[in-house]
Amino acid sequence: MTRTTAIAKDEARPAPGPAETELFVEGDVLYAAMLTSIRNARIAIRLESYIFAGDEVGQSFAEALAERAQMGIGVRLHLDAEGARGGMSRSLLRMLCKRGVRVKWFHRWSWRHPMRYNRRNHRKLLVVDDQVAYVGGFNIHRASSRRLYGETRWRDSHVAISGPLVLQAGKLFDAFWRGERLAIPASGGSTGLAVNDTRKCGRYIRCLYLEAIATARERIYLTTPYFVPDLLMQQQLMQAARRGVDVRLLVPSRTDVPLTRWAAHDFYTALIGAGASIYEYLPRMMHAKTMTIDSKWAVLGTSNFDYRSFFL
Repeated sequence: MTRTTAIAKDEARPAPGPAETELFVEGDVLYAAMLTSIRNARIAIRLESYIFAGDEVGQSFAEALAERAQMGIGVRLHLDAEGARGGMSRSLLRMLCKRGVRVKWFHRWSWRHPMRYNRRNHRKLLVVDDQVAYVGGFNIHRASSRRLYGETRWRDSHVAISGPLVLQAGKLFDAFWRGERLAIPASGGSTGLAVNDTRKCGRYIRCLYLEAIATARERIYLTTPYFVPDLLMQQQLMQAARRGVDVRLLVPSRTDVPLTRWAAHDFYTALIGAGASIYEYLPRMMHAKTMTIDSKWAVLGTSNFDYRSFFL
């Protein structure tokens, strides 16, 4: 996974396994589990996040990472130069580096390579000791904490994975850290990881979604905070609805990116006309990215259902 991987994403999908998974929908519960794993680490910690804020949540993670690094544990932190730019303070960064955490920024601004700044690392992945991995939509910030942000906290989804897939997650992190691509893992089992850009396919998650939607027979339930699909993806959803598939789309009624909500409304009329149902999540900002098909296939990860996420 080099930076030609653009927004490389890890997502739970049919592939190698067996694996055990645990679902998280509350930030406080997830953060507590992640911090416990970090504090119990004995060999290595790999963490990457699009947003790593310097608030109470970010401070707690930074302190836990630094403490483990001081104990001789190998700790690597991979941050997106755009997503984490406004949140990670210089003092917090200095503390991490001083105490032994290896910090790497993904695609800082460069006048020599300005176009690559549009290609971001959108992944949220934690791998501890090759024993447990956490992946999903949660960033590291107080906006996802009920304790700190209250009832308006962001609604998101994340999974913890144990078993053979953890080794695969670690290899994905290592490859991205080195600026390399990986081959798509061989199929088999019931659960696996998918990455967007690989040696064989530059838009793997988009291809995966298109194939799954095209073969749906009963239902497609899609949750995304930003719905701006390309034409082919929109057509596939409409065709599924027309052949009798129960197509339901859940999007937030309030958003942190108003332009995407305005753009999404252009697609709603055509989808509803084809027979799809569109629902808006009212209580708070909804940041989860999930899709289930025919009660047999499910995906949860970091990829938004929009043109930019699929093509970066």
